[in-house]
Amino acid sequence: MRGLKTILFLIISNTFMTFAWYGHLKFKDYDWGKNLGLISVILISWGLAFFEYMFQVPANRAGFKGDGGPYTLVQLKTIQEAITLIVFMLFSVIFFKTEKFAWNHLVGFGLIVLAVFVIFKKW
Repeated sequence: MRGLKTILFLIISNTFMTFAWYGHLKFKDYDWGKNLGLISVILISWGLAFFEYMFQVPANRAGFKGDGGPYTLVQLKTIQEAITLIVFMLFSVIFFKTEKFAWNHLVGFGLIVLAVFVIFKKW
């Protein structure tokens, strides 16, 4: 159960972080965001990042083997990176409709999934 909670919280935290890092690039497309200065955009992004941490920290605590979870530190980081790319890919296609994924993107993401397998495999 802790492993599932970890993954769910990492998905939520990465969603907030993706919006914090890249969502502001779309602010100019909305009336309320056309005249925002850099400081305003940074503060909005920090606000989003706060919610990212509200899920990231509990995810890592629940998932870390040293705190009773099922994952090693390296496994946690590998899961987080794979989730980050999946969330980013979905964000790019849905939120930035101009982005298109090509075969090389899919191969690259596939290699990251392969990395997850290699990290989790007991050798």
